[in-house]
Amino acid sequence: MTSLNGAVVLVTGANGGIGTHFVREALARGAAKVYATARNPREWDDERIVPLTLDVTDPASIHAAIEQAQDVTVLINNAGASVSTPGILAQTDDEIRSNVETNFLGPLFLARAFAPILSAKGGNTAIIDIHSVLSWFAVMGIYSAAKAGLWSATNSLRLELQPAGVQVVGVHVGWVDTPMAASTTDPKLDPAILVAKVFDATEAGEYEVLADDASVRAKAALSAPLEAAYPQLAAAK
Repeated sequence: MTSLNGAVVLVTGANGGIGTHFVREALARGAAKVYATARNPREWDDERIVPLTLDVTDPASIHAAIEQAQDVTVLINNAGASVSTPGILAQTDDEIRSNVETNFLGPLFLARAFAPILSAKGGNTAIIDIHSVLSWFAVMGIYSAAKAGLWSATNSLRLELQPAGVQVVGVHVGWVDTPMAASTTDPKLDPAILVAKVFDATEAGEYEVLADDASVRAKAALSAPLEAAYPQLAAAK
């Protein structure tokens, strides 16, 4: 288990709706410092919040962040990119590359870069990766594929970092009530509730967060025949 009390937290994508809640809730739980990172970081109203430039797709940017944030004890891989169309065949080469770099390679390389720093602290450290219900439900093309890759990488990192006492938490969630989800009328989870669930699980020593009913159903469906998850396959027979 990893306590937020006294922690030094780094949040990627801190300017967004979910990221902002991670920053504020970490401080509410006693974090000593929060690095609020973004490609274009904004100013904050709390001296405990350190704005930090970070592009998770740029190795030089990751290296610069590592050099400045050697005191981090909790890394939250929250930054992500959406897609313009659901079909992987309709997505452009640039969109596919950008999505893989942002949603899979970026979090993975950042976790690898911070792994020695967290491991050297001897416990009470964590990496939190934000996946998606769509990592288990392939209906959003490269977005689903990249999130599925991150889920698998998170599982690998968890096993490799466990001997060093680094807790690795994977988070699955469907729609969250942020500007990114403004166009959908489907049920949305309050980002404050999501962040509270993630931190509750982290402080309780858990490894996985199924933040909403959609994620619970999606995981339960993994053992079912493919036709159960994708009825169009059954209709095609």
